[in-house]
Amino acid sequence: MSGALRRAEGDSPGARLLDILDRWVPKPAAWAFALRIWLAMMLALYAAFWLQLDSASSAAVCVAILAQPKRGQALSKAGYRFLGTVIGGIVGILLMGLFGQDRVLLLLSFACWLGLCVFVAQFLQDTRAYGAMLSGYTVAIVAIAHIDARQTVFDAAIGRVAAIAVGIVAITFINDALASPSTWQALLPRLAGAHAEARTFARESLTRGDPRPERTAALIRQVAPMRADASAIAGELDDGIHRAAGARSAIAALYVLTAASRALAAATARIHAPGARVREARALALASVAEGGETRSAALARDGDRLRDLVDEGMRDSGASLNEIMVLQRALDVVNAATLAEDGARALADGHAPMRDVALPTHRDLQVALRAALRVMIAFGLAAALFILLGLPQSSFALVQVAATCSLSSVTPDLRKFAQGVLIGMPLAALCAGFVLFVMLNGNQGFPLLAIAMAPVVFFGCLVSLHPPSFTIGFITLVFTPALMAPENPQSYDPQTFLMNALLVVVAAVILFLTIRLVLPISASQHRAFALDEARRDLAEALAGEGGDATTRTSLNADRLFQFSAWNSGSGAVRRASLHHAFAVAQLEATAARAHAQLRTLSEIRPLAPLIGQARTALASACTADLDRAATALIDAPKREDRPVRMQLARAVTDLATASRVIRRHGRFFRRLSLPRS
Repeated sequence: MSGALRRAEGDSPGARLLDILDRWVPKPAAWAFALRIWLAMMLALYAAFWLQLDSASSAAVCVAILAQPKRGQALSKAGYRFLGTVIGGIVGILLMGLFGQDRVLLLLSFACWLGLCVFVAQFLQDTRAYGAMLSGYTVAIVAIAHIDARQTVFDAAIGRVAAIAVGIVAITFINDALASPSTWQALLPRLAGAHAEARTFARESLTRGDPRPERTAALIRQVAPMRADASAIAGELDDGIHRAAGARSAIAALYVLTAASRALAAATARIHAPGARVREARALALASVAEGGETRSAALARDGDRLRDLVDEGMRDSGASLNEIMVLQRALDVVNAATLAEDGARALADGHAPMRDVALPTHRDLQVALRAALRVMIAFGLAAALFILLGLPQSSFALVQVAATCSLSSVTPDLRKFAQGVLIGMPLAALCAGFVLFVMLNGNQGFPLLAIAMAPVVFFGCLVSLHPPSFTIGFITLVFTPALMAPENPQSYDPQTFLMNALLVVVAAVILFLTIRLVLPISASQHRAFALDEARRDLAEALAGEGGDATTRTSLNADRLFQFSAWNSGSGAVRRASLHHAFAVAQLEATAARAHAQLRTLSEIRPLAPLIGQARTALASACTADLDRAATALIDAPKREDRPVRMQLARAVTDLATASRVIRRHGRFFRRLSLPRS
């Protein structure tokens, strides 16, 4: 009866109204964010007016672009924004000096530079990609916008850099003065949640069997987005470098924990009558991922030492089987990953130096990068031809907007959603700018009135941008409203110029929308094909011994799988098969890279050199029979070697056997990849 009553209350109009208000009414943190951005924008404008900068509006636009809820995110983006502006200003001056007498050559050289910057940005991460892209369209702001007044390019570059510096100082001061939330504090509970989820995943693997790639992909989707925040922590505190390194180490460890727990589950399933060592190793691995958030560093260190003893004991035991060695080594891998994840999480929380500092590379496709660069170049070239034929006096302004919007789209994960957001946000920004200029201000002068008039637009843009589905709309409104208003001292009110500029930014949005749809579009199936081709090349390098560091490869493969799962489409069976094959490639690549790393070190030991050579040849040929023979031979290698050598042999043996089993299980798929002798 009480349950029915609660359901009736939950379905009442009042409850539904409260739910709607809870979803749509901004939280206090959102209002505080909007207030900080408004104050920073007004401070930047006031300082630019006081310094009598020619491009005072650029300072306000800079603040709008750097509008990030967390302090570390804003600082990271600000640094690369300043660097990109300086590089773009220098290149703009050089291009104008070289090709200022010939507009066609100037436009052509700028299109090439813009394409180069977009291409480079595709291979960088987060704010570094933004900085590379910014150095491209800054040339448009400095040189193309002043194509009719070449003598003013140097002054424009200096003014642009000064305005950007003012905007950066303003937002940094406001964020510090009003205690903007720190990135590391926001990342801490997310990392703790992902850590707990990874331990749950590992427990399920060890108690119920392999959770399958679908479940693994879901965990990767929870972990991967934290990489961006991890890279933004370093500048927040004095010990920010350690906290950032701890976050990266923990994220990489969660990737490894996921893979190692699945590998341990598979190895355990092959032993039907486990002995004492196997049972103890499995119990220690299960204890390392037990529930509970308390600090377990001492217990993990103790369990790791015990597992190393078990692995060494197994390598010295002539009766130990290959499957037993694999279980012991995979259990040690699970405990090592759990130890690094726990240490990294603690380093993020307290700022101590973590046990390691690792990179978190991202997957990038050469074909996608080339198409992005060509798309921007083609869009700018066609737009330049169109505006020149139309003979509009504001053609240079329109070209700047086309270059800026096309460049911004190149570093977004979803091009079509961004283009749709720009198509909505540009007219909205034009309406907001017109309303502020000709309705609220209506010819009046005075900075206080300007600040009050801009407040509703700034608050609206900030609040809308905090919702991921409407981020682009809010961002475009926030950035292009002050750009169209072009605040000056004194403020000019020219309806004809304003209407033409508003029309041109809308035209730029339409050009972007059509460009994304029509010029070198990339479908989900093409994304998958490009990713698979990159994975095939990386796998071939790993099998040949050129795969690099195994931990780095595991992180790269996790990011590739994260992106691949987003592109995966088709029926349920097709999606599952594609995902299984993607995980097989990732597992084989990481295994081969790790095996070669061990074998390279072991090859320096003369008695083992012939066996090591056979093992490396077996890996390069991807022959399952040769891999099994090489693994068995290394187990039967002389037992007189010291403990560190035996531990390395155990890792090499485990990886050789794992590579053999992966190739055997997915032989038909690897043959389609032209893998040798698969």
